[in-house]
Amino acid sequence: MDYAQEQIATLHDLTGGTPDAPLAESAVVVPIAGESKSAVTPTHIFETIEAVGPADVVVPLRAPADVARSFAEWLAEFDLSVTVLWCNAPELDRMLAEHGLGGESGKGRDVWLGLGVAADRAEYVAVHDADATTYTESHLPRLLAPLSMDYRFVKGYYARVENDQLYGRLTRLFVAPVLDALARYHEDPLVDYLSAFRYPLAGEIALTADVATSLRAQRTWGLEIGMLGEVYSAVGQGGTAQVDLGIHRHDHRPVEGNEGLSNMAPPVGEALFRTLADHEVDVAYDRLQVVFEDATDRLLEQYAAEASFNGLSYDMEAEREQSRTYRTAIDPPGTDTRLPAWTDTSLSPAEVLDAATAPSAATGNILTD
Repeated sequence: MDYAQEQIATLHDLTGGTPDAPLAESAVVVPIAGESKSAVTPTHIFETIEAVGPADVVVPLRAPADVARSFAEWLAEFDLSVTVLWCNAPELDRMLAEHGLGGESGKGRDVWLGLGVAADRAEYVAVHDADATTYTESHLPRLLAPLSMDYRFVKGYYARVENDQLYGRLTRLFVAPVLDALARYHEDPLVDYLSAFRYPLAGEIALTADVATSLRAQRTWGLEIGMLGEVYSAVGQGGTAQVDLGIHRHDHRPVEGNEGLSNMAPPVGEALFRTLADHEVDVAYDRLQVVFEDATDRLLEQYAAEASFNGLSYDMEAEREQSRTYRTAIDPPGTDTRLPAWTDTSLSPAEVLDAATAPSAATGNILTD
């Protein structure tokens, strides 16, 4: 049985039970994006949240106006206190620009908006994606429970197994070998800290409201890894825990294409290397690219053994080829476009609510509360 601890507290699922958690003092942020009503209405997710009963739910929604209206109407069927933030509302873009926060939009910005609103309403905040088909009533309590044990940031981890294959490819084939390679020639507490997370790109987290409003945020796909660097500064190793969420099955992306892993790797790499630069970790990028390939080859042998041991199919050469495409994402970070901590802005959650739900003849008011 796995009791192994890391540089951070690692809380395993040893009994299959559900721990006591501060649900009555917690808000949940569930970012959702889609072009159709069917793409943004995960019934099982909201049925489960309804059964668990947190104090508040905030949904940063990125969708066309008609889909946003339909979503809000659909959401009203649940016995939940829910606020929908229409994250691509024109008035929201204008308002953010007025506060000096204009720029690229994406998942990171949406979650950042949700964190500000949720932290204004509750002592604790949880965040999770909406595409997990294995989401259960234990997930939220497991994420939130360590916050009542004096931890201030909690990260979920899980196995990605589906269709008799290993998934979690961007973590396994890019982030893990980069961190492994860095650890070979950097004795640095930040590298140790990042390497301790069993699934650093997991979207499932919980944190105290004061921590939520103290973090800078990547605007797009680098959100999760960039947040770990921010949390390291805010709460350190002693204030961090990770919890076992079992096996997750959820949407997985193709390697190529606009929404593919190859296009996600550069912003993830940018966020990782920005974090290292923030903490004055001097990365030799040419050397790292070479050591990255060696680290990947070692991990591929281990993934192959894992797959064989569990009766899963595994194509080592295809994984090797995919990993090599991520090598180009090992590059110094460019211009810093992160959103500032909420505590460092002139923005208020009330202004976000007004702008993200502003009525118009085209859309009407899409706030649900």
